[in-house]
Amino acid sequence: MKVAIVGAGYVGLVSGACFAELGNNVICVDNDDKKVSSLKRLKIPIYEPGLEELIKKNVRLGKLSFTTNVAQAVRSSTVVFIAVGTPPKENGEADLTGIENVARSIARAMNSYRLIVEKSTVPVETGQWVKHTIEINKKKGIPFDVASNPEFLREGSAIGDFFNPDRIVIGVESEKAESVLRELYSGIDAKILVTDIKSAELIKHASNSFLALKISFINAVSKICEMAGADVERVAEGMGLDRRIGRSFLNAGIGFGGFCLPKDLDAFINISKKLGYSFELLEAVKKVNDLQKEDFIRKIESNLWNIKDKTIAVLGLAFKPDTDDMRFAPSIDIINTLQKHGAKIRVFDPKAMGRARKIFKGVTFCRDVYEAARSSDCLIVITEWSEFKQIDFKKLKKLLKHPLIVDGRNIYDPQKLKRLGFKYISIGR
Repeated sequence: MKVAIVGAGYVGLVSGACFAELGNNVICVDNDDKKVSSLKRLKIPIYEPGLEELIKKNVRLGKLSFTTNVAQAVRSSTVVFIAVGTPPKENGEADLTGIENVARSIARAMNSYRLIVEKSTVPVETGQWVKHTIEINKKKGIPFDVASNPEFLREGSAIGDFFNPDRIVIGVESEKAESVLRELYSGIDAKILVTDIKSAELIKHASNSFLALKISFINAVSKICEMAGADVERVAEGMGLDRRIGRSFLNAGIGFGGFCLPKDLDAFINISKKLGYSFELLEAVKKVNDLQKEDFIRKIESNLWNIKDKTIAVLGLAFKPDTDDMRFAPSIDIINTLQKHGAKIRVFDPKAMGRARKIFKGVTFCRDVYEAARSSDCLIVITEWSEFKQIDFKKLKKLLKHPLIVDGRNIYDPQKLKRLGFKYISIGR
């Protein structure tokens, strides 16, 4: 099939490369000239395992291309995905300006039937507005359909998630739209859930908000574990063995970050308010998540006595491992707070250093874990990269001024580190 994807960010690039891998002809569109120019030179602007290889392969095969010309892409395609950003406003609502602008551009470019599909995470009822925008801007007599096809791609494992999803959700208003999307996904063996557009829109926000709830729940439980002298890891394991609950997203730590969970949680709270319902449960989820970062700072302070003039080594900057994404990363608030308290910060992340340099000022960027640890008063873990689990602790101990580790992701064995002579502080243990 001929597919256009408007928006070449995390979702658009992964989706475009994967649709091309399925044998479709895909054009990815973006209004960032530098990004498109870079993509044409096969320089990938984001890190996602396997993505660079997939893009290069399908560009060579002539299945994937890049342009800044929306009209050209629309006229060359039957299915047009909208995958532009929906950043949060100050009040937490999603900014849908980009969606409206793209819908208008698509409408003006259409010269025959097109299926326009929401791929961006959008509030319920956005499909109605997309349909209205296209209706009033298209040429008379040109048929079209609007559909919703929310993405459930986890950064760091997005390609695997695309080809092996738990489910594919499509919200449609016509049999033709359903038929086209079924054909598009025919190469993937997964359950296809067909709903109306509003239900599909709500599924994404409800799913991400529930995952955020699980994280905040286990973080709240971690506080009880610390007070009672229990181990939150064992509690989570016991809970997770119940098939009704499951072990995923029950990892105590410094809270969730990234562009999806915080943004979608705020958006769902605001959607609910607009519809007349006060979603107090989700307000509490947000509050617990914010408190986790504050509590982590307190753990550092209580073990250093004073933060001022202390040197702190930070392992991990991206909001999660296997990505370079710094959007809403917990490291930002934590490092900024430590700097306000007068700390000197040394950092290392395997992939996010380039993006982090644009965010942090007065921070020393190091080439590896050991350079970050050298002459530091404390080492803190913010992102659970696999390579951080393979540290030479004897070497690390010699480099640190004091053998103190504050682990915000519970990636180490407390007993092992204590035997090695470290003071080890973790979450809920």
